[in-house]
Parts: sequence; C-alpha cells; structure tokens
Amino acid sequence: MNEQALLARVVNFINLEADLLDQGEFEAWLALWQEDGLYIVPIDQQTEDFANSLNYACDDAPMRRKRVHRLYSGESISTTPRARTVRMSGRHRLLNACDERVEVRCAQSLWEYRKGNSQHYVADVTYRLAADGDSWRITRKVVRVLGGDVFLRSIGYIL
Repeated sequence: MNEQALLARVVNFINLEADLLDQGEFEAWLALWQEDGLYIVPIDQQTEDFANSLNYACDDAPMRRKRVHRLYSGESISTTPRARTVRMSGRHRLLNACDERVEVRCAQSLWEYRKGNSQHYVADVTYRLAADGDSWRITRKVVRVLGGDVFLRSIGYIL
C-alpha cells in the first residue's frame, strides 16, 4: 500500500476515535485498544520515559476501564454533568510504518463545553497502531497537552 493510502486509513481511524470520544461512546472506544496498550498524558512534555516520570494518566487496560466506568457512573464531581467535547485533528504525519505497525503524530484541537463555560486545549498526539484486519488497534496513545500545567485541573473526559 502506498504512503498516501496508508495515511488516509490511519486518519479515518483517528477520526473514528475522536467521534467516539465526543459522542460519549466509551465502550466502543475501549474496543479500539489492544489489551496491552497504554494511554499516556505526561506532565513533562519532553519525556519518553513514562514509567519513571509523573504523568496525568498512564493507563493500562484496567485503568482505561476504570476511567470509562467513572465517566458513565457520574461518581466523580468532574464528570457531572458530563462535558461535551468537540475535537479536530490535523497535520497528520507518518513517523514509522511497516506491514504490521504504524506510528503517526498529529495536532489535536479540543473544545470543552460544561456548565455554560467553554475551554480550548491543543495537544500533540502520537499514536502507535497495530494492524487488525482492515482496521487498527491502539497500542499506545501519548497526548502532550500544550500548557498542560494550566490544563488538567478538573478534567472529566478522555483526551
């Protein structure tokens, strides 16, 4: 497959993930993940050593399920009422690609609407995807929020 066709397939997958998150379809979002995948939101924007650094999130499969449970349950004050989000991604760039795996980086712009207030956040997002038939599974997603020190005060959704 040529690079343009591969990138188009990857972008479609990233758009699917964004739509599932924005529509609150968190169980379907969980199904996009490979069991050993990691969802990471680092504090240190430069680190690659996530295991030995502080992170806002470094979720394996059980933690992703717990995060989704909190979003559905309304048990957390930061999830009641649930924030509405709209996210767009762009500037998609293939970093590595082979038959079985792809790594892509993109920019994400996310708008949050909750309790009559809106917030706007931007991030660099890097995905590692494993081929799964005609689609993909997320093996790692790293969200590097620009201005993250101001950002994660009371987030009630998945980036």
